[in-house]
Amino acid sequence: MFASRFWNSAYLLLVLAALFWSGNFIAGRAIGDSVPPVALAFWRWVFSSLILLAFARRHLQSDWPTIRRQLPILIALAALGITGFNTLIYIGLRSTTAVNALLMQSAIPMATLIFSFFLLGERSRFRQIAGVLVSLTGIATIATQGSPQDVLHLSLNPGDGAIIAAVAVWGLYTTLLSKRPSIHPLSFLASTFVLGVIMLTPIYIWEYMSGARIQLEPRAMLFMGYIIIFPSVIAYFFYNRGVELVGGGKASLFIHLMPVFGTLLAVLFLGESVRPFHLGGITLIGTGLWLAARATPKAVTLIRS
Repeated sequence: MFASRFWNSAYLLLVLAALFWSGNFIAGRAIGDSVPPVALAFWRWVFSSLILLAFARRHLQSDWPTIRRQLPILIALAALGITGFNTLIYIGLRSTTAVNALLMQSAIPMATLIFSFFLLGERSRFRQIAGVLVSLTGIATIATQGSPQDVLHLSLNPGDGAIIAAVAVWGLYTTLLSKRPSIHPLSFLASTFVLGVIMLTPIYIWEYMSGARIQLEPRAMLFMGYIIIFPSVIAYFFYNRGVELVGGGKASLFIHLMPVFGTLLAVLFLGESVRPFHLGGITLIGTGLWLAARATPKAVTLIRS
């Protein structure tokens, strides 16, 4: 009973996915000097794939005919959501500022709404658009420490290009999730994870041959363990289910919770303090999500459970 209610609680699943992904940003930054970006993405998905395959083997066998027929869309989703997005994020975080990364990451819901309009013909409701704008204001408040006008003075560096590309990639991934084949959730995740690893392999070999090496430090291994389990297996599982229940446009709005959780995690693990602009920004983000959530949900049944 509890498991069924939890699995159908779209907003709870999406909140937890945002929480785990926020931890991915903190962990990725923490070990940036010890683990090269492509290596981090590659080994993340290798071990996540092994974990999933242990649970998904039976479902993969029954879903194999559908997987073979729908291989093109699975390859596209793996290239976007597995290979592309996370690799670009890890590359960008090595040189972009926290302010720039937070602001650009917050554009994902808007990117999703744009892709959904042009590719699927989905028209956003006024409440959705208003919610996005209010949430963006809240994120700008946090990122600029209470001075949103400072956005006009931001400067771009090479890492910003990678983050901008990642924003577009994730918006497209979320939009195309509506086209995923009707297979078991474990089959879907396992197949996209494995395909993502295959596509990452030549990039990882190139990075390794260029001299980039992982430094096997206990701290780095601990953070990698978190990245492999929570932002990878569990968060993707929850996010995909959330998109199935409420649609990509509304689900992507929960990305706006990441700066909120990022602030709280920084306080908890890095000893940073909460200041008034944090509370003001969090209030605006919550208001924006409430406005967007008031729009009529568009539930889509895509996967058999």
